[in-house]
Amino acid sequence: MRNIVFIMFFIGFVSFAQEEEKEREKALDESRNLTWEANKELSEDNFIDAEIDYRKAIAKSDENSAAPYNLANAYYKKETYSEAFGRYKQAGELANNKADKHRAYHNMGNVFMKRKEYQKAVEAYKEALRNDPKDEETRYNLALAKKMLEKEQEQNDQNQDNKDDQDKNEDQKDENEDKKDGDNKEENQDQDKKDEGDQGDEGDKNEEEKDENKEGEGDEKEEEKKQPDQGDKPQEQQQPRPNQLSKQQIQNLLEAMQNEEKKVQEKIDAQKVKGVKVKNEKDW
Repeated sequence: MRNIVFIMFFIGFVSFAQEEEKEREKALDESRNLTWEANKELSEDNFIDAEIDYRKAIAKSDENSAAPYNLANAYYKKETYSEAFGRYKQAGELANNKADKHRAYHNMGNVFMKRKEYQKAVEAYKEALRNDPKDEETRYNLALAKKMLEKEQEQNDQNQDNKDDQDKNEDQKDENEDKKDGDNKEENQDQDKKDEGDQGDEGDKNEEEKDENKEGEGDEKEEEKKQPDQGDKPQEQQQPRPNQLSKQQIQNLLEAMQNEEKKVQEKIDAQKVKGVKVKNEKDW
């Protein structure tokens, strides 16, 4: 009884496996047909429909490495290198033989060369040669990638040297400017000290002149005390000019002249009185 059950289970398992294999083969066939249609559409410059059919083919079967590989080639021609790299990588992982793996990694190296990622290109070409050591084109591309990588490293070293020199020059420039600022600061300090000294001398000189002026003013005040008080008016307005009589003097002089003239007139009148004869005769 147990043997019968085991035989039936085995038969059922085999039948399931056979059915699954048929489904796998069917999906792979459909994927290949879609790939063929996409190749045709791509040859007719119908990129959009070709891309759709490639994606359908990839979704139908994960054993058809031709679909992602051909789609990657289409992206590469469109210079969509990021998309191309992703599909080449997928094709290399799905490939079940060395020839397909070699082609996928070789083209990945080409993508890296276009993107100037030379270190990654070297690694991709090396992987391609592991799957096909006799491919001269891959070997040439590997040599070229190594040369470009070496040139890039030399350029980076040169740029770094230039940057170091530039930084050194900047540091030297800053040092010179700091030194110059220090010298200017010292000169300004010396000049300030000199100016302060000059101002001190000038101040002393002004103090001396001030003291002299005070002494002069004291002498003038002493002279003023010795002079008689002439009122509030300035001295030059109270004194008459040389050889010129004042108004009061003229008035006094006129009065004196009038008095003298009066006296003379009185004398003349007196003399006339004395000289006249007196009549004693009466008129009858």
